Amino acid sequence: MAGTDPREYAWPNGFLWGSATAAAQIEGAAHEDGKEDSIWDFYARVPGAVANGDTPEVAVDHYHRMPEDVRLMERLGLSSYRFSTSWARVKPGDRAVNPAGLDFYSRLVDELLEAGILPWLTLYHWDLPQAVEERGGWAARDTAYRFRDYAAAVHDALGDRVTHWTTFNEPLCSSLIGYAAGEHAPGRREPRAALAALHHQHLAHGLATGLLRERGAERIGITLNLTNAVPNDPADPVDREAARRLDAIWNRAFLEPLLLGAYPEDFLQDVREHDFEALIERGDLETIAAPIDFLGVNHYHDDNVSGHPLPPGTPPGLRPAPRPTGSPFVGSEHLTFPRRDLPVTAMGWEVHPDGLRRLLVRLGREYPTLPPLYVTENGAAYDDEVAADGGVHDSDRTAYLLAHLGAVADALEEGADVRGYFVWSLLDNFEWAWGYGKRFGIVRVDYQTQLRTPKDSALEYARIIGRVPAET
Repeated sequence: MAGTDPREYAWPNGFLWGSATAAAQIEGAAHEDGKEDSIWDFYARVPGAVANGDTPEVAVDHYHRMPEDVRLMERLGLSSYRFSTSWARVKPGDRAVNPAGLDFYSRLVDELLEAGILPWLTLYHWDLPQAVEERGGWAARDTAYRFRDYAAAVHDALGDRVTHWTTFNEPLCSSLIGYAAGEHAPGRREPRAALAALHHQHLAHGLATGLLRERGAERIGITLNLTNAVPNDPADPVDREAARRLDAIWNRAFLEPLLLGAYPEDFLQDVREHDFEALIERGDLETIAAPIDFLGVNHYHDDNVSGHPLPPGTPPGLRPAPRPTGSPFVGSEHLTFPRRDLPVTAMGWEVHPDGLRRLLVRLGREYPTLPPLYVTENGAAYDDEVAADGGVHDSDRTAYLLAHLGAVADALEEGADVRGYFVWSLLDNFEWAWGYGKRFGIVRVDYQTQLRTPKDSALEYARIIGRVPAET
């Protein structure tokens, strides 16, 4: 393992150790206690949309097994748990507040606090009520204001106990990939709708941030999935331009409105044919740039990018890895992603831990007003199995975890202001369009019996957490 060994590193006192999940991926109970369809419930019923016809109807039954899952977190020594509330459970159809839905999250928060685990709440992890989508979804400006109302309902119920609030998880996925690439719910392939969704989610973030601040929320932030756009041939101007284009739409179109109050000029030029600037109304950018207390960084792999098509007959082992943006999305129609000589996960994603170090250091250097960083998702899917001894000896995932924690330690040594790390994911779960075929969990779930089995990666993570002093 290259770089710093996280098992020996002197982690800062108070460094936050967590794991993360998302409501639609783990809760199940998709139509119980008043909950109605989210866009993912609806999309999963579209033939061919999700692998094997899988749906989140049951997921891993966290809705009914929540206390057991919190006890599991406690045994692993987690100091924080990052979860999301479901808009479709809290306000089914975006109508009246559903007391039963809010009660579930209230009980979850109480269980976490009793276990000494910090609740880290995400308001939006992709499960828009289907009824809102049918009124235009994120392509409609009104949805930003509906989101603010939803945020108010959640804060009214939980704001007395929850201190850390994330507005959005990975808005790139729920805007560009959901509305242009068509690979995530709602499955649309409309470039201008995707760009409208991007801006309206930024606006919703700003509106909710202002509301939460007014109501006394202690820590407010957002989580972005960020990449290193690496030109396949750094000496080739075509590949350098491809990397610039990807960096603009994947990273800077999200970072800069939030941190600087403006969209990057090159991004505006890249999407000018879609009349993006007409979506921006007076005062929007000031609202979007409301100060935040932390930035969540999700990172799984870099992107090796080229502006050249792959040569005909490229061997399978050298073709681009399967990607969450497997179809072109607006702004990347002419990009290709040649595979480098690196190991890959079961997703086909490259394993390159130093990319995480590079990203965390870059953020601090390029954005002087950057708030503290938290790695809010990092993890890997592998095809692990239960061994004859009953354990799950996921050596590849364990090595991935150790190497990426080492990269975080290296970033700290270079001055990156990283305050915590959340491994993705606590549990094997419904992995969006891949259904149940990809396992990211550090805890294995038997989807027939719902039995939870901590994998070796979970045990190693617990050992690292156990040797780090608590904040004094």
